[in-house]
Amino acid sequence: MKRYFISLITMTLVFTLFSCNQTTSESKNSNTAVYDRVIKSGTLKACFLTYPPACMKDTKTGNMSGIFVDVLQKACDNLGLKLEWTEEVGWASQIEGLETDRYDIVGSPVWANPTRGKLTTMTIPVYFSGIGVFVRANENRFTSNFDLINNPNVRIGTIDGETADLIARTDFPNAKRVSSTQVTEISQKFLDLASNKCDVVFTEPYYAYEYLRNNPGTIKNIAESNPIRLFGNCYMFKKNEFQLQQMLNVAIQDLINSGYVDKIISKYEPAPHLFYRSANQFKPFE
Repeated sequence: MKRYFISLITMTLVFTLFSCNQTTSESKNSNTAVYDRVIKSGTLKACFLTYPPACMKDTKTGNMSGIFVDVLQKACDNLGLKLEWTEEVGWASQIEGLETDRYDIVGSPVWANPTRGKLTTMTIPVYFSGIGVFVRANENRFTSNFDLINNPNVRIGTIDGETADLIARTDFPNAKRVSSTQVTEISQKFLDLASNKCDVVFTEPYYAYEYLRNNPGTIKNIAESNPIRLFGNCYMFKKNEFQLQQMLNVAIQDLINSGYVDKIISKYEPAPHLFYRSANQFKPFE
């Protein structure tokens, strides 16, 4: 009788472990990888955030254009995939939409940073953005030493959720942040800077170039030759999508090596040296 109960218990444990493994396997299989879904459907669904000159939408025609739009379209063409633009999103909701499979990829530029590296999968950079330190034209306090910005009497203009806000928090924690909501245009922060509502703004030179076209001589970049940060502009998709990452990395690198990306950047770059290209890895034998 004793051996009977031992055998019964053993069989029960084996059955339980088998059931758990089967359930876990079925659970994994039910969560189809984005890569598998894209390959099966032949379509890559992309959300976007309006971010000129990388990603723009014509409000009249609905047509998409920009550096990231053209590069992703060319990559999809080479991969034999259809590119479908689905919805416009905000900075804070990009990752949530990926996790809930509303779309497959964020098709507008996303700067690679540790937080996004932890929560998502990202491609190699298409190009790089140098972050300038913008002050009023007559401001000379920080020109020779950026550390002087880290002072309670200095006001940094930021937008909630943007990388510039992270720079302010991590590099200059003692400075006061004059924050605005996520929907605020960067041009508003330049207006705040020019009207003495803040003292410093961190952003890309492209946006300062656009602002200065209509407001010449009002602000300047004191980090023109030495950006405070250099960020890779990447495409982003949900965590653990390494096969999708591999596929797109190869397609993007091919476009970089062929010179296609450089031509597209030049097409949309309104002035020289506003963006940093990826270096060509190959040199001819001498």
